[in-house]
Amino acid sequence: MVESSVHPTLLEAASAWVLVVAFAISLLYELWRAIAKAGTSRHDSLRAFLIQDVALYVVAAVVIILLFAGVPFAAWVGLIFSVVVILASIFYYNPKIMIERKPGPIDWFEDLVYTGLLFVVAAFLFLEISGLTLA
Repeated sequence: MVESSVHPTLLEAASAWVLVVAFAISLLYELWRAIAKAGTSRHDSLRAFLIQDVALYVVAAVVIILLFAGVPFAAWVGLIFSVVVILASIFYYNPKIMIERKPGPIDWFEDLVYTGLLFVVAAFLFLEISGLTLA
């Protein structure tokens, strides 16, 4: 029996950990909005959380697993995923959902940290795909 030993690169592993942190923050924030801010907007309820957000967390978990597993195409999947989520955050979430939620300091802080972490992942994975390294 031949064992194939696939390991993530440093940038893939770092990207996976950054995604873990970003989506943990997002998950806690969305649950807080669903419970503590229920009814503030149509996006703030457990029902909305289950319908709108769970699919994103499932996809994020798959991307994270691929990155940790060192699957050959994981860097491409992670880069595409992070760029799509960044674009959704900038062009859909902020101008539509965020405004409907009547944001306060916690909302803006979470949004900036979450989106910023996704930019870090995109940068790491761009470096990985391009063959550049951090020195």
